[in-house]
Amino acid sequence: MYIKRFVKHYYIMLIPALLWLFFFSIVPMFGIVMAFQDYNPGKGILHSKFIGFGNFTYMFQMNDVKQVLANTVVIAVGKIIGNIIVPLVFAILFNELCLKRLKRPIQTIVYLPYFLSWVILAKIVLNIFGYTGPINQLIGLFHGKAINFFGEPKLFQPMIIGTDIWKGFGYNAVVYLAAILGVDQNLYEAAAVDGAGRWKRIWHVTLPGIRTTVALLAILSLGNILNAGFDQIYNLYNPLVYSTGDIIDTWVYRAGLQNLQFSLATAVGLLKSVVSVFLIVIGYKLADRFTGYKIF
Repeated sequence: MYIKRFVKHYYIMLIPALLWLFFFSIVPMFGIVMAFQDYNPGKGILHSKFIGFGNFTYMFQMNDVKQVLANTVVIAVGKIIGNIIVPLVFAILFNELCLKRLKRPIQTIVYLPYFLSWVILAKIVLNIFGYTGPINQLIGLFHGKAINFFGEPKLFQPMIIGTDIWKGFGYNAVVYLAAILGVDQNLYEAAAVDGAGRWKRIWHVTLPGIRTTVALLAILSLGNILNAGFDQIYNLYNPLVYSTGDIIDTWVYRAGLQNLQFSLATAVGLLKSVVSVFLIVIGYKLADRFTGYKIF
């Protein structure tokens, strides 16, 4: 009897969270119908003209939407690959660090960017790589020509991918560090007795021991192929780099809120959501098949 009453209190505590989820996540889903309408703000959703898949047909005829989709995939895939490899390498090197006193300061330095918003980090990055920033000043010392890092379309995507990796690699390495600590230490001792050096122990013991974790994270990241990071790009891009830096989220923001193309922006956003859900399902199916990972 006491246990049932105790569980009931938990359900009561959930009511505010469920109400928030309902009003801010479920009710707004009704706005999806704008993707199938010629939406007129004066008439509202209930009285705007229904045009079926007309917005989707028009969307695929637009050249800039195709470029936006390509930019999104390139940036997102680059981030996914970088955010797997760089944290993995850092975790292995950090685990092999002999000077224990340096571990805590290094952890603090590399973790700090993760907890700062892109509003703050964007200003830091823009100042560092600005036309008169320290990087260009260093280039000038070697008689090089100043580079407009965030004004050159061909440089923008590498800068976006690189700064995203810099922001998150320290925190992302925590998963790999936990996996490395779970490797049987007897395997390291046996390898050392057999004459294996440090690098051979990493290659033959550490990497095989954490390959399931690496594979799991790689598979689960498939659902983020269309998520290239709105907050980062919005704070760093400008009209000069729209050709390579414009992604689905920034395009939807400009089309919907600035150009008032509500129906078209909703159609693009809905397409992204449907594809993302499809990729997430595939990712979890692959994770279950190859690593035995299940949510339900």
